[in-house]
Amino acid sequence: MQTPKTAIIGAGSWGTALATVLASKLPEVTLWCHEPEVAEGINRTHHNPFFLTEFSLSPNIVATTDLIQTARDHAILVMVVPTQFTRGVLNAIREVVTPATLFVSASKGVEATTMTLLSDIHIEILGKTLGEKSCFLSGPSFARDTIMRLPAAVSIAGLDSERVEQVQKLFHTTWFRTYSTDDVVGLELGGALKNVIALAAGICDGLGMGHSARAALITRGLNEMLRLGVQLGARPETFSGLSGLGDLLLTATSDLSRNRTVGVRLGKGESLEAIQRGSHEIAEGVRTAEGAHRLALKLAIDMPITRAVFGILHEGLTPLNAVRELMERDLKPEHNPPEP
Repeated sequence: MQTPKTAIIGAGSWGTALATVLASKLPEVTLWCHEPEVAEGINRTHHNPFFLTEFSLSPNIVATTDLIQTARDHAILVMVVPTQFTRGVLNAIREVVTPATLFVSASKGVEATTMTLLSDIHIEILGKTLGEKSCFLSGPSFARDTIMRLPAAVSIAGLDSERVEQVQKLFHTTWFRTYSTDDVVGLELGGALKNVIALAAGICDGLGMGHSARAALITRGLNEMLRLGVQLGARPETFSGLSGLGDLLLTATSDLSRNRTVGVRLGKGESLEAIQRGSHEIAEGVRTAEGAHRLALKLAIDMPITRAVFGILHEGLTPLNAVRELMERDLKPEHNPPEP
């Protein structure tokens, strides 16, 4: 059976890499670009002039800046815009999509201003019937590795098992392996919160705290992710899988991680404003830290690492004082006893 026409919405590093995955299987993949110069560069030279610039792109990838026409003409829309812009893009195209349109979200984050997960944004804007059929892709997969066809594995989550299977088959290649799950909340939170912990790990490394400190931070960070996830209805085992522990290990330890890199520079004393100035890339953890911190306060969940990262990013807390506060908290058991 012929694959429906497919478009990637968002031509950053990850969108470009996923377009490359699909272009290895499909005769044409449309890549929607926010910047006209990106679309012009891809169509003229088969290179993205802003992201992953050194890699040649398949001639099967056709770039455009016409968002409405792209949404109208394609049955599968893969959303790879930054989390904080997802609401605006969905609002722009909601009137031209059909009940048969298949949305796949490959972004990772929590909307900072509303503390809302992407799956809830899909339902809110697209309506319950269409929004609950959206699928979500997450897992340990850097854009650079993916475009180089280095082996990776991700998970596809959704409530509609037929659509999940369709997306799983769509993205699966000999180097890009896909698994499936119905735990949408767990997959989303794993992919979002690991960016906050990666920022913290980078800060730890920037301060020169050593390998032992980083290992402890990652382990306790995973515990925070699990606590919030279970409170919101996720399954605990999801956080030991690809979109949880897998993505956390990758993002918190690799020099290719934008979030860890921002953390390292913060730990070395640079300001967030200076780090972000002039950068095309967005470290999702910066805004997700705000949403996650506010959500933890709302639900009365103890997330000290997330709170510390939020303080460093948005309240002027120094990295050294943040470490001191974390280390001097009241002593407690590592694992909470089971509920009676």
